[in-house]
Amino acid sequence: MIRAYKFLLRPTVGQQVALGEMLRDHCSLCNGALQERRDAWRHVSKTSVTYGRQSAQLREIRAFDPERQGRWSFSSQQATLRRLDKAFAAFFRRVKAGDTPGCPRFRGVNWFDTVDFPRDGDGCRWDATPHAPATRVRFQGVGHVRVHQHRPVAGKVKTVSVKREGKRWYVILTAGQAAPEPLPQTGSVAGIDMGIAHFLADSGGGFVPSPRHGRKAAAELEAAQRALARFPRVRRDKRTGNHQRAVRKAADLHRRVRRQRLGHAHKTALDLVRAHDVIAHEDLRIRNMLKAPAPEPGPEQPGGFLPNGAAAKAGLNRSISDAGWGVFLTILTAKAESAGREVIAVDPRNTSRTCPACGHVAKENRPTQEKFHCVACGHTAHADTVGAINVLRAGLVRREAPPA
Repeated sequence: MIRAYKFLLRPTVGQQVALGEMLRDHCSLCNGALQERRDAWRHVSKTSVTYGRQSAQLREIRAFDPERQGRWSFSSQQATLRRLDKAFAAFFRRVKAGDTPGCPRFRGVNWFDTVDFPRDGDGCRWDATPHAPATRVRFQGVGHVRVHQHRPVAGKVKTVSVKREGKRWYVILTAGQAAPEPLPQTGSVAGIDMGIAHFLADSGGGFVPSPRHGRKAAAELEAAQRALARFPRVRRDKRTGNHQRAVRKAADLHRRVRRQRLGHAHKTALDLVRAHDVIAHEDLRIRNMLKAPAPEPGPEQPGGFLPNGAAAKAGLNRSISDAGWGVFLTILTAKAESAGREVIAVDPRNTSRTCPACGHVAKENRPTQEKFHCVACGHTAHADTVGAINVLRAGLVRREAPPA
């Protein structure tokens, strides 16, 4: 199996400059390749430029510009062109499927933040100074950069990436490992129901409170964004000192909230994986849940619209995004695979309207957001707990069903 590791880099001032120049030149290469593809397609011949053709041009590009493009790893530049090719492949796939296409766009230097090295030892070297007390990674054109390695790397390093997040730099490794030893069996199974008031409820009656990291930081974020909005949108090199500080403050706040949300997801998923052998959850379509309601034209007022609950839906969408269900379920699936556990996704329809005692399904069974009261048999419970019980039942049925 493949596992990723992310470590903080501690570059010197000169190395920070070199890393920034590496991102800038890779960004320029990507934008130039994108422009070539666009020009070729707009030509009367409708020529399609492939990755192989653009990769073959790298030698000429590096020879023509040795002080910029010639400084960096040939393989990393190929990886940048390959990323662009994958973006175009995804674009044509969406066009063919009838989805919203989203054509690849030009990237500003602030929006290009990652350089990939497809193989350790080709333009980069992890643990480049094995006999030194501090771990270092070497990048071609940059040098040996000290790494804050907070845990050991198991397995053979396959790929190396360098990423900029605000004013911090990180190295991301992927390492091939043997299948890990599964955790001891507990004999426990559980269903979970994701929510807003509670982050999740399990089938045993337990609840995980919602941390609401975004809501707690809303006042600080609003003040930082308001301060940033006072400055005109100009290029990075034309920003004043106050403008740069406002940008960093807003970015740091968003980064803090994101890391808090990620940390909570990791801890919650780890607790579930350690406690249960089988975990069932709702197969949520979060992107569809975040869609705004369609406007309702007013028949009596030309150009007017009727109330459609857009304001309330916007608040609900913010709460769903703040909960981070998608990130949590992705982490839960990955941790369960490493631990030898089983995760089952089930259809979420009517899970909170079905009585676990008699099986009666009705909208009236859930009179409030938290209360469940079956109109057929009188069974009462917390609505989220009922949903988790029904999710577990559906998951066990799906688990025992013969393969199609």
